[in-house]
Amino acid sequence: MTSQIRLVTGEELSCRAEGIRTVYAEAFSGPPWDEDPAEADRYAERLAKDAARPGFTAAVALDGEAVTGFATAWTTPEVFPDDRSYGQVAQALGPERTTALLCGALEVDELAVRPRAHGTGLGAALLAAVTGPATDGRCWLLTSVRAGAALRLYERAGWHRFAAPVPGRAGLVLFLGPGHPGVREART
Repeated sequence: MTSQIRLVTGEELSCRAEGIRTVYAEAFSGPPWDEDPAEADRYAERLAKDAARPGFTAAVALDGEAVTGFATAWTTPEVFPDDRSYGQVAQALGPERTTALLCGALEVDELAVRPRAHGTGLGAALLAAVTGPATDGRCWLLTSVRAGAALRLYERAGWHRFAAPVPGRAGLVLFLGPGHPGVREART
């Protein structure tokens, strides 16, 4: 499998929505995520709204016209959100560190690769493509402590696991990008 990585606009994402939905379903239906297949449909619907977020960037991996992986990111708002898992992250970091480390930084929301492409470097290439625009290297992401392959990918790519645990049942882990100025703080 030879995939080409392309940065894409929201319009092109909508043209590739079915391929992205398929990759999402394949990537997240098994362990450790075990998502219901209907989540892929909800993600495809959410993607159109996400594309309107400030600082939105996306990359797709294409093998011919077939989507083999994708990544999306956006700028975290200056007023840190409290929906989804944001409240747990803010609890782990405290208000000052949350603002200093995450607000205004590029937040990687999703990264998914078809299972048959695992181990090919495609995930790392998508991650690099979508975080390239990060101002001063300020980028971050969350993943599950149970996602061993994802944890290894981020660590091999030079990302730094934040030492403070994120509370909650999801077992989330916060990573700061390789060039993030808060990396030293992440280790304490």
